[in-house]
Amino acid sequence: MVTNKKKGATKSEVEVGEIVSRSEQFMEKYSKHLMYGVLAVAVVVAIILGVHHGYLIPREKKAEAALFKGEHYFLRDSFALALHGNGVDYEGFESIIKQYGSTKSGNLAKAYAGISYYHLGENDAAIKNLKAFSAKDQMISPAVFGEVGDCYVNMGQVKEGISYFEKAAKMADNSVVSPTFLKKAGAAYESLGQYKEAEKVYTTIKEKYFNSMEAVDIDKYITRAIELGK
Repeated sequence: MVTNKKKGATKSEVEVGEIVSRSEQFMEKYSKHLMYGVLAVAVVVAIILGVHHGYLIPREKKAEAALFKGEHYFLRDSFALALHGNGVDYEGFESIIKQYGSTKSGNLAKAYAGISYYHLGENDAAIKNLKAFSAKDQMISPAVFGEVGDCYVNMGQVKEGISYFEKAAKMADNSVVSPTFLKKAGAAYESLGQYKEAEKVYTTIKEKYFNSMEAVDIDKYITRAIELGK
């Protein structure tokens, strides 16, 4: 223990001595608590690493393997098989979602399932799965949003569909994806007789995404919207 006062010590030396003394007393009093705290943190870290390597990684690999077979059916437009499995060696996107929904592959299965349901005309189930999918990719996420828009339009909820087309275009903000959904929004606006709004989104394609494929013949769409809006 360091004494607080020495003969002839300055005021600063005394203050320093008192601080050191209090620190030593604190360490003596709480050393066990500190040690237990450090051990607790170490245990938590070990558990997290154990879960990651012993549980999450193997689950991800299993999900990837299952998804690979589903993608095979999906690319062949065998959407029912992709969704529900073949009864032999593949269980289907729905099963993958239930078992591995928290994994990256399980998340992607939600998008595949949504698109599959859309192609089968089951729009409610399509919307449910598409909305459950989460990603920040500038190509996949906008495409999923746009697919939700397609579902709503199919269900007669055109205004809701338009909102998703426009969200998809804004989210992507590129000449590959955005013009596609702006053009869909324009067609949907025309179906509602909202020709000024249709003209506006067609003009956005012309001015902002002039290098896109959709911009090649966009003038005729603009002209049509203007004529119908008179």
